[in-house]
Parts: sequence; structure tokens; C-alpha cells
Amino acid sequence: QVQVVESGGGLVQAGGSLRLSCVASGSIFSINFMGWYRQAPGKQRELVATITSDGITNYIDSVKGRFTISRDNTKNTVYLQGNSLKPEDTAVYYCYVRGGSIGYYRHYWGQGTQVTVSS
Repeated sequence: QVQVVESGGGLVQAGGSLRLSCVASGSIFSINFMGWYRQAPGKQRELVATITSDGITNYIDSVKGRFTISRDNTKNTVYLQGNSLKPEDTAVYYCYVRGGSIGYYRHYWGQGTQVTVSS
């Protein structure tokens, strides 16, 4: 059984920082892609940042320069450091993990962690 567990959410004032962590455990073969998505009330889930097993990162424009995604392959863990947080960053943040190989990918999601940025 595979588990994806996020932690680190909470309430922070605008301009503050938070660090989210996500650990994947269980029978996951060859994790090659990890990322963070978020969903604000009344909005669709959107991609925030991704990182490949080689460390190549990608961000949506609204968080570039403020968020940093990183991973520890030895621990199957991905992090999201958010700085200079804004009220519009308020959302439930979900960790996404992809394992397997081409044609046999497996997709896993965490339960989400709430991030609330007060103005």
C-alpha cells in the first residue's frame, strides 16, 4: 500500500514563510516525478511546482521567485518552501507523486494540507 503524507501547513501572515513536506512510502517503484498542486475555495486545482528525479524544476508564474521546490530522493520526500506569502496563496496544497515507467505510470496523491495567508 502506498501512502503520501503532507505536513507543514498552517496560518501565516502575509509576507511570511512556510515549508511544506511530503513523504511517500510503501510499494512505489521508481519515483520519477514529484510536485505540489493547490486548490483554493471555488477554484480548480492548479499545478504549483514540480521536480523531476534529476532535479529539474518548474513553477507557475505566480510563485516564481517566491517558492522553491526540492526533494530528497533517499527519503522519497519533496518540499515546498514558500516565502513572501500572499493571501492569494491560501489553498489546500496537495502532494503528487508519480512512479513507474513509460506506459506503466502510477499516480499518487496526498490528502492535502491547508495553507492560510492572512492579510
